[in-house]
Amino acid sequence: MSPATKELLKKVRMMVPPMLEKFHKGMLGRVAVIGGSENYTGAPYFSAMASARLGADLSHVICTPPAANVIKTYSPNLMVHPIMRESPSSTPVSSISKPVIAMLAHLHSLVIGPGLGRDELMQATVAEVITAAREKKIPLVLDADALWLIQQKPDLVRGYKECVLTPNVVEFGRLAQAVGVDTEGDTGRKGCQALANALGGVMVCRKGAVDWISDGTDEWTVTGEGEGGRKRSGGQGDTLTGSIGTLLAWRNMYLENQWDREGDMGREETLMLAAWGGSAITRECSRLAFMKRGRSLQASDLTEEVPVAFETLIGEKEESKL
Repeated sequence: MSPATKELLKKVRMMVPPMLEKFHKGMLGRVAVIGGSENYTGAPYFSAMASARLGADLSHVICTPPAANVIKTYSPNLMVHPIMRESPSSTPVSSISKPVIAMLAHLHSLVIGPGLGRDELMQATVAEVITAAREKKIPLVLDADALWLIQQKPDLVRGYKECVLTPNVVEFGRLAQAVGVDTEGDTGRKGCQALANALGGVMVCRKGAVDWISDGTDEWTVTGEGEGGRKRSGGQGDTLTGSIGTLLAWRNMYLENQWDREGDMGREETLMLAAWGGSAITRECSRLAFMKRGRSLQASDLTEEVPVAFETLIGEKEESKL
Protein backbone atom coordinates (compact mmCIF):
# COMPACT_ATOMS: atom_id res chain seq x y z
CA MET A 1 0.00 0.00 0.00
CA SER A 2 1.49 3.32 -1.06
CA PRO A 3 1.97 6.23 1.39
CA ALA A 4 -0.56 8.26 -0.65
CA THR A 5 -3.17 5.51 -0.26
CA LYS A 6 -2.53 5.27 3.48
CA GLU A 7 -2.97 9.02 3.82
CA LEU A 8 -6.25 8.98 1.91
CA LEU A 9 -7.54 6.10 4.05
CA LYS A 10 -6.69 8.03 7.20
CA LYS A 11 -8.71 10.97 5.91
CA VAL A 12 -11.66 8.72 5.02
CA ARG A 13 -11.45 7.35 8.57
CA MET A 14 -11.86 10.91 9.90
CA MET A 15 -15.32 11.03 8.27
CA VAL A 16 -16.50 7.78 9.90
CA PRO A 17 -18.68 8.70 12.88
CA PRO A 18 -18.11 6.92 16.18
CA MET A 19 -21.00 4.87 17.54
CA LEU A 20 -21.92 7.09 20.48
CA GLU A 21 -24.66 6.53 23.04
CA LYS A 22 -26.18 9.91 22.18
CA PHE A 23 -26.86 8.91 18.55
CA HIS A 24 -30.34 7.63 17.81
CA LYS A 25 -31.69 5.48 14.98
CA GLY A 26 -31.01 6.98 11.60
CA MET A 27 -28.22 9.35 12.61
CA LEU A 28 -25.50 7.05 11.22
CA GLY A 29 -26.96 7.20 7.75
CA ARG A 30 -30.27 7.31 5.92
CA VAL A 31 -29.65 6.33 2.31
CA ALA A 32 -32.13 5.61 -0.49
CA VAL A 33 -31.64 3.91 -3.84
CA ILE A 34 -33.97 4.77 -6.71
CA GLY A 35 -34.04 1.94 -9.21
CA GLY A 36 -35.57 -1.44 -9.68
CA SER A 37 -37.96 -2.10 -12.51
CA GLU A 38 -39.75 -5.06 -14.06
CA ASN A 39 -36.56 -6.49 -15.55
CA TYR A 40 -33.99 -5.35 -13.01
CA THR A 41 -34.29 -6.21 -9.32
CA GLY A 42 -30.76 -7.24 -8.33
CA ALA A 43 -28.95 -3.94 -8.85
CA PRO A 44 -30.91 -1.80 -6.36
CA TYR A 45 -30.71 -4.60 -3.81
CA PHE A 46 -26.91 -4.86 -4.11
CA SER A 47 -26.54 -1.09 -3.82
CA ALA A 48 -28.82 -0.76 -0.80
CA MET A 49 -27.27 -3.77 0.93
CA ALA A 50 -23.76 -2.40 0.40
CA SER A 51 -24.95 0.81 2.03
CA ALA A 52 -26.37 -1.14 4.96
CA ARG A 53 -23.40 -3.49 5.32
CA LEU A 54 -21.02 -0.55 5.38
CA GLY A 55 -22.94 0.86 8.30
CA ALA A 56 -25.88 3.04 7.28
CA ASP A 57 -28.68 2.83 9.84
CA LEU A 58 -31.50 2.90 7.31
CA SER A 59 -31.37 1.73 3.69
CA HIS A 60 -34.32 2.33 1.37
CA VAL A 61 -35.15 1.09 -2.12
CA ILE A 62 -37.63 3.12 -4.18
CA CYS A 63 -38.84 1.04 -7.10
CA THR A 64 -41.84 -0.21 -9.09
CA PRO A 65 -44.44 -2.50 -7.49
CA PRO A 66 -43.35 -5.64 -9.42
CA ALA A 67 -39.74 -5.02 -8.43
CA ALA A 68 -40.73 -4.33 -4.82
CA ASN A 69 -42.44 -7.70 -4.49
CA VAL A 70 -39.23 -9.40 -5.54
CA ILE A 71 -36.74 -7.23 -3.64
CA LYS A 72 -38.67 -7.70 -0.39
CA THR A 73 -37.97 -11.42 -0.63
CA TYR A 74 -34.21 -10.81 -0.87
CA SER A 75 -33.85 -9.25 2.57
CA PRO A 76 -36.08 -8.02 5.41
CA ASN A 77 -33.41 -5.48 6.35
CA LEU A 78 -34.29 -3.04 3.56
CA MET A 79 -37.24 -0.66 3.46
CA VAL A 80 -38.81 -1.08 0.04
CA HIS A 81 -41.19 1.55 -1.37
CA PRO A 82 -43.25 0.59 -4.48
CA ILE A 83 -43.65 4.18 -5.67
CA MET A 84 -42.13 4.26 -9.16
CA ARG A 85 -44.18 3.46 -12.28
CA GLU A 86 -43.30 2.29 -15.78
CA SER A 87 -45.10 2.96 -19.04
CA PRO A 88 -47.90 2.56 -19.99
CA SER A 89 -49.05 3.76 -16.57
CA SER A 90 -51.42 6.72 -16.84
CA THR A 91 -50.22 8.18 -13.52
CA PRO A 92 -48.84 11.71 -14.06
CA VAL A 93 -45.11 12.14 -13.47
CA SER A 94 -45.74 14.76 -10.79
CA SER A 95 -47.96 12.33 -8.87
CA ILE A 96 -45.22 9.70 -8.90
CA SER A 97 -42.39 12.03 -7.99
CA LYS A 98 -44.31 13.79 -5.19
CA PRO A 99 -43.98 11.05 -2.51
CA VAL A 100 -40.34 10.47 -3.49
CA ILE A 101 -39.55 14.17 -3.14
CA ALA A 102 -41.32 14.17 0.22
CA MET A 103 -38.84 11.53 1.41
CA LEU A 104 -35.82 13.72 0.61
CA ALA A 105 -36.10 15.66 3.85
CA HIS A 106 -35.46 12.42 5.72
CA LEU A 107 -32.41 11.31 3.72
CA HIS A 108 -28.70 12.00 3.98
CA SER A 109 -27.91 10.85 0.44
CA LEU A 110 -29.59 9.46 -2.65
CA VAL A 111 -28.35 6.86 -5.13
CA ILE A 112 -30.11 6.87 -8.51
CA GLY A 113 -29.76 4.43 -11.37
CA PRO A 114 -29.24 0.81 -10.29
CA GLY A 115 -31.87 -1.20 -12.17
CA LEU A 116 -33.62 1.98 -13.31
CA GLY A 117 -33.96 1.17 -16.99
CA ARG A 118 -34.74 3.62 -19.78
CA ASP A 119 -38.51 3.65 -19.62
CA GLU A 120 -39.71 7.19 -20.42
CA LEU A 121 -41.91 7.49 -17.35
CA MET A 122 -39.17 6.26 -15.02
CA GLN A 123 -36.66 8.65 -16.58
CA ALA A 124 -39.05 11.61 -16.39
CA THR A 125 -39.77 10.87 -12.74
CA VAL A 126 -36.09 10.67 -11.88
CA ALA A 127 -35.46 14.00 -13.65
CA GLU A 128 -37.97 15.68 -11.34
CA VAL A 129 -36.45 14.01 -8.28
CA ILE A 130 -32.92 15.13 -9.24
CA THR A 131 -34.14 18.70 -9.63
CA ALA A 132 -35.80 18.62 -6.21
CA ALA A 133 -32.80 16.93 -4.57
CA ARG A 134 -30.54 19.60 -5.97
CA GLU A 135 -32.75 22.34 -4.56
CA LYS A 136 -32.56 20.65 -1.15
CA LYS A 137 -28.80 20.08 -1.49
CA ILE A 138 -29.08 16.31 -1.09
CA PRO A 139 -25.85 14.55 -2.14
CA LEU A 140 -26.38 12.34 -5.19
CA VAL A 141 -24.72 9.27 -6.67
CA LEU A 142 -25.73 8.60 -10.28
CA ASP A 143 -24.98 5.36 -12.10
CA ALA A 144 -26.21 3.12 -14.91
CA ASP A 145 -29.33 4.46 -16.64
CA ALA A 146 -29.31 7.62 -14.54
CA LEU A 147 -26.16 8.40 -16.53
CA TRP A 148 -28.13 7.78 -19.71
CA LEU A 149 -30.55 10.46 -18.50
CA ILE A 150 -27.65 12.86 -17.89
CA GLN A 151 -26.46 12.23 -21.45
CA GLN A 152 -29.84 13.55 -22.62
CA LYS A 153 -30.12 16.33 -20.04
CA PRO A 154 -26.70 17.28 -18.67
CA ASP A 155 -28.03 20.49 -17.14
CA LEU A 156 -29.78 18.38 -14.50
CA VAL A 157 -26.43 18.07 -12.70
CA ARG A 158 -24.21 20.67 -14.34
CA GLY A 159 -22.59 22.77 -11.63
CA TYR A 160 -24.01 20.67 -8.78
CA LYS A 161 -21.02 20.00 -6.56
CA GLU A 162 -22.84 17.55 -4.31
CA CYS A 163 -23.01 14.95 -7.07
CA VAL A 164 -20.90 11.89 -7.90
CA LEU A 165 -21.16 10.20 -11.30
CA THR A 166 -19.84 6.63 -11.56
CA PRO A 167 -19.51 5.76 -15.27
CA ASN A 168 -17.65 2.79 -16.66
CA VAL A 169 -15.42 3.38 -19.67
CA VAL A 170 -18.29 3.04 -22.18
CA GLU A 171 -20.63 5.30 -20.19
CA PHE A 172 -17.77 7.76 -19.75
CA GLY A 173 -17.30 8.00 -23.51
CA ARG A 174 -21.00 8.59 -24.09
CA LEU A 175 -21.15 11.31 -21.43
CA ALA A 176 -18.11 13.04 -22.89
CA GLN A 177 -19.64 12.99 -26.37
CA ALA A 178 -22.97 14.29 -25.03
CA VAL A 179 -21.34 17.37 -23.47
CA GLY A 180 -19.00 17.98 -26.39
CA VAL A 181 -15.75 16.92 -24.71
CA ASP A 182 -13.05 15.46 -26.91
CA THR A 183 -10.99 13.34 -24.52
CA GLU A 184 -8.74 12.21 -27.39
CA GLY A 185 -9.20 8.69 -26.14
CA ASP A 186 -7.94 9.57 -22.65
CA THR A 187 -10.25 8.16 -19.97
CA GLY A 188 -7.68 8.73 -17.22
CA ARG A 189 -6.63 11.95 -15.49
CA LYS A 190 -6.94 14.28 -18.49
CA GLY A 191 -10.23 12.89 -19.73
CA CYS A 192 -11.78 12.65 -16.27
CA GLN A 193 -10.87 16.24 -15.47
CA ALA A 194 -12.21 17.42 -18.83
CA LEU A 195 -15.58 15.73 -18.30
CA ALA A 196 -15.88 16.97 -14.72
CA ASN A 197 -15.12 20.53 -15.84
CA ALA A 198 -17.61 20.33 -18.71
CA LEU A 199 -20.25 19.40 -16.14
CA GLY A 200 -19.35 22.32 -13.91
CA GLY A 201 -17.29 20.54 -11.28
CA VAL A 202 -19.34 17.45 -10.46
CA MET A 203 -17.26 14.57 -9.08
CA VAL A 204 -16.59 11.91 -11.71
CA CYS A 205 -15.53 8.43 -10.61
CA ARG A 206 -14.53 6.63 -13.81
CA LYS A 207 -14.49 2.90 -13.10
CA GLY A 208 -11.86 0.72 -14.74
CA ALA A 209 -8.65 -1.22 -14.16
CA VAL A 210 -7.69 1.94 -12.27
CA ASP A 211 -10.48 4.18 -11.00
CA TRP A 212 -10.01 7.89 -11.72
CA ILE A 213 -11.80 10.34 -9.44
CA SER A 214 -11.90 14.07 -10.19
CA ASP A 215 -13.95 17.25 -9.87
CA GLY A 216 -11.89 18.78 -12.65
CA THR A 217 -9.21 20.29 -10.43
CA ASP A 218 -5.69 18.99 -9.88
CA GLU A 219 -6.15 19.26 -6.12
CA TRP A 220 -9.04 16.80 -5.95
CA THR A 221 -8.02 14.36 -8.68
CA VAL A 222 -6.95 10.95 -7.34
CA THR A 223 -6.73 7.33 -8.43
CA GLY A 224 -8.24 4.23 -6.92
CA GLU A 225 -5.69 1.59 -7.76
CA GLY A 226 -6.08 -1.02 -5.04
CA GLU A 227 -5.97 -4.62 -6.18
CA GLY A 228 -9.36 -5.99 -7.20
CA GLY A 229 -10.63 -9.32 -8.43
CA ARG A 230 -10.16 -10.43 -12.01
CA LYS A 231 -13.77 -11.54 -12.55
CA ARG A 232 -15.93 -8.87 -14.17
CA SER A 233 -19.40 -10.15 -13.33
CA GLY A 234 -22.29 -7.72 -13.55
CA GLY A 235 -23.45 -5.85 -10.47
CA GLN A 236 -20.11 -5.05 -8.84
CA GLY A 237 -20.62 -1.35 -9.54
CA ASP A 238 -23.69 -1.46 -7.32
CA THR A 239 -21.47 -2.13 -4.34
CA LEU A 240 -19.63 1.05 -5.29
CA THR A 241 -22.75 3.24 -5.42
CA GLY A 242 -24.09 1.95 -2.11
CA SER A 243 -20.73 2.43 -0.42
CA ILE A 244 -20.42 5.98 -1.70
CA GLY A 245 -23.98 6.64 -0.53
CA THR A 246 -23.12 5.71 3.05
CA LEU A 247 -19.84 7.64 2.99
CA LEU A 248 -21.75 10.70 1.78
CA ALA A 249 -24.16 10.30 4.70
CA TRP A 250 -21.23 10.18 7.12
CA ARG A 251 -19.71 13.15 5.33
CA ASN A 252 -22.82 15.15 6.22
CA MET A 253 -22.34 14.30 9.89
CA TYR A 254 -18.68 15.27 9.69
CA LEU A 255 -19.42 18.62 8.06
CA GLU A 256 -22.12 19.29 10.67
CA ASN A 257 -19.67 18.64 13.56
CA GLN A 258 -21.90 16.00 15.12
CA TRP A 259 -19.01 14.53 17.12
CA ASP A 260 -15.58 15.60 18.36
CA ARG A 261 -14.08 15.14 14.92
CA GLU A 262 -10.52 15.21 13.67
CA GLY A 263 -9.30 17.63 11.04
CA ASP A 264 -11.08 20.45 9.29
CA MET A 265 -11.76 19.13 5.80
CA GLY A 266 -14.08 21.05 3.49
CA ARG A 267 -16.91 20.06 1.19
CA GLU A 268 -14.79 19.51 -1.91
CA GLU A 269 -12.20 17.33 -0.20
CA THR A 270 -14.78 15.22 1.64
CA LEU A 271 -16.79 14.67 -1.56
CA MET A 272 -13.63 13.36 -3.22
CA LEU A 273 -12.90 11.18 -0.19
CA ALA A 274 -16.40 9.67 -0.27
CA ALA A 275 -15.97 8.72 -3.93
CA TRP A 276 -12.41 7.47 -3.41
CA GLY A 277 -13.36 5.59 -0.26
CA GLY A 278 -16.21 3.84 -2.05
CA SER A 279 -13.78 2.85 -4.78
CA ALA A 280 -11.24 1.49 -2.27
CA ILE A 281 -13.85 -0.54 -0.38
CA THR A 282 -15.35 -1.97 -3.57
CA ARG A 283 -11.98 -2.98 -4.97
CA GLU A 284 -11.10 -4.70 -1.68
CA CYS A 285 -14.48 -6.49 -1.70
CA SER A 286 -13.75 -7.69 -5.22
CA ARG A 287 -10.28 -8.91 -4.21
CA LEU A 288 -11.55 -10.78 -1.16
CA ALA A 289 -14.47 -12.36 -3.02
CA PHE A 290 -12.26 -13.39 -5.94
CA MET A 291 -9.85 -15.10 -3.57
CA LYS A 292 -12.73 -17.27 -2.36
CA ARG A 293 -14.79 -17.73 -5.51
CA GLY A 294 -12.45 -17.31 -8.48
CA ARG A 295 -14.24 -17.34 -11.80
CA SER A 296 -17.55 -18.25 -10.14
CA LEU A 297 -17.67 -14.85 -8.38
CA GLN A 298 -21.01 -13.05 -8.46
CA ALA A 299 -22.13 -9.60 -7.28
CA SER A 300 -23.69 -11.08 -4.15
CA ASP A 301 -20.25 -12.30 -3.07
CA LEU A 302 -19.06 -8.69 -2.83
CA THR A 303 -21.97 -7.80 -0.55
CA GLU A 304 -20.75 -10.24 2.08
CA GLU A 305 -17.26 -8.74 2.00
CA VAL A 306 -18.26 -5.10 2.61
CA PRO A 307 -17.82 -5.17 6.42
CA VAL A 308 -14.60 -7.17 6.04
CA ALA A 309 -13.22 -4.63 3.55
CA PHE A 310 -14.15 -1.79 5.90
CA GLU A 311 -12.33 -3.40 8.82
CA THR A 312 -9.31 -4.24 6.66
CA LEU A 313 -8.88 -0.79 5.17
CA ILE A 314 -10.35 1.56 7.75
CA GLY A 315 -11.62 -0.08 10.92
CA GLU A 316 -13.05 1.53 14.01
CA LYS A 317 -10.84 4.27 15.40
CA GLU A 318 -9.40 2.25 18.26
CA GLU A 319 -8.88 -0.74 15.96
CA SER A 320 -7.63 0.99 12.80
CA LYS A 321 -5.17 -1.10 10.87
CA LEU A 322 -3.27 1.98 9.69
